[in-house]
Amino acid sequence: MSPADQNPADDAPQEERYVALVGMGPGDPGLLTLRAAAELARADVVIADPAAVHPDVRAHARADAEFVDTATGDPAKLAVKAARAGRHVVRLYRGDPGLGCGLAAEAAALRKADVPFEVVPGVSSVTGVPGYAGIPLTDGKHREVRVVDASEGGVDWEKFAAPGVTLVILGAEGTVAEVAKGLVAAGRPDSTPAAMTSLGTTTEQETVVSTLHRLAADTKGMESPAMIIVGDVVNWRDKLSWFETKPLFGWRVLVPRTKEQAESLSRRLRGYGAVPDEVPTISVEPPRTPQQMERAVKGLVTGRYEWVVFTSTNAVRAVREKFTDYGLDARAFAGLKVAAVGEQTAAALVEFGVHPDLMPDGQQSSEGLADVWPPYDEDLDPINRVLLPRADIATDTLIARLTQLGWECEDVTAYRTVRAAPPPAPIREAIKGGGFDAVLFTSSSTVKNLIGIAGKPHNVTVIAVIGPQTAKTAEEYGLRVDVMAERPSVSALAEALAEYGAKRRAAQIEAGDPLRKPSQMRRGARRRK
Repeated sequence: MSPADQNPADDAPQEERYVALVGMGPGDPGLLTLRAAAELARADVVIADPAAVHPDVRAHARADAEFVDTATGDPAKLAVKAARAGRHVVRLYRGDPGLGCGLAAEAAALRKADVPFEVVPGVSSVTGVPGYAGIPLTDGKHREVRVVDASEGGVDWEKFAAPGVTLVILGAEGTVAEVAKGLVAAGRPDSTPAAMTSLGTTTEQETVVSTLHRLAADTKGMESPAMIIVGDVVNWRDKLSWFETKPLFGWRVLVPRTKEQAESLSRRLRGYGAVPDEVPTISVEPPRTPQQMERAVKGLVTGRYEWVVFTSTNAVRAVREKFTDYGLDARAFAGLKVAAVGEQTAAALVEFGVHPDLMPDGQQSSEGLADVWPPYDEDLDPINRVLLPRADIATDTLIARLTQLGWECEDVTAYRTVRAAPPPAPIREAIKGGGFDAVLFTSSSTVKNLIGIAGKPHNVTVIAVIGPQTAKTAEEYGLRVDVMAERPSVSALAEALAEYGAKRRAAQIEAGDPLRKPSQMRRGARRRK
């Protein structure tokens, strides 16, 4: 056989041609297992229902991986075809492949086609959803759990009448009344605790605790997929609920910053249960004339400066990129004194390998830095020159203060800030229509630019600001400021919003009101009946 007649798949290593049958978990992308992530990273082809694949799960796959919708054909046949072509195939299932999924039929089809496969178990909704709802399936008094698939109806509830057994019932969202009546008729007391959790392990999760008698009425209007848990273990929820009680649980929070700057803030917000939506309000561009920065970097290396001042993470990034261009690293800062305007800028410097010598004691701003800046002393300072690599629109406040202290400042444009393009129409509509629960403003420019590119936030939206100057700008634009950080840092801002959310939730509970997010307070907002 000539090379032209050979099938390329014949030369593919056998171990790369198996099909991985992978469970994604019940909804939270953080529940994806390490093995599942590794299989996705290797995949040439991923077969899944696209609506069930969270973007964070999809991100584990290579950019060139082909995603095939299960709606386009029989998943097993699609997997066989791709595997025979020498491609590594991942078949994704929601939850665990062996429970409520098509594992048995699809794996049998692969075996019949003589295609090797491996099963990668996932966190099952049977355990994951109750865990996120704060309901243990067993305790010291209740040791038996039974799982019932009620999606096809026709369940003989007499088999599940034992009062000490915990029931996990799947597929009964549309037949709650029938399920409850069947259990009561089979001998379960109508006072038996029962709970229903919809959209479990996601930030849309909702759990209603009731009894078999009241369950159908109390859960009317809940969304699918949902799970019913029956048994005395439901009583643990009051003590063990941890997910839905997070201070910003399910809040959709607008973070109007560049993507790099938003990362740490978004991470903190997720920790409080929020769903951050990052919308850039500025775009960071290189300076129009790079020669100025090139001379500045040369001066850093040759000892032209005594101090270099970083007033933003963007400035750190701009200098770092220029260092990379010249093959330099943090060692070029040897002998220099380095100042940072605040903790975020300092963190960026530390990541670069540079530990700042000076930071503000109080207010993290140019004014705060100037307050702690030492006066020039010709006996102690061999050089009186200070480098400030900054944005093209930086104010002169810091330079004026340092000049008064006897220093000579060189203000160098390290980057330009331009207004970002308007966000997509759905984001603009959510901003103006009250679809966001909160918006965080980290500077006056984010206030101006967000309103400029997307419009003014709705009056039900909670406005949180990083400090007094940002608050002043927000008020000048007609916004009501609800939250202000105790100190000007993104961590303090996220913490302040979380405290606000916790107090708001506590007030609703104390008043006996339904728990509503700010966005649900606007006219026409969807409410579960």
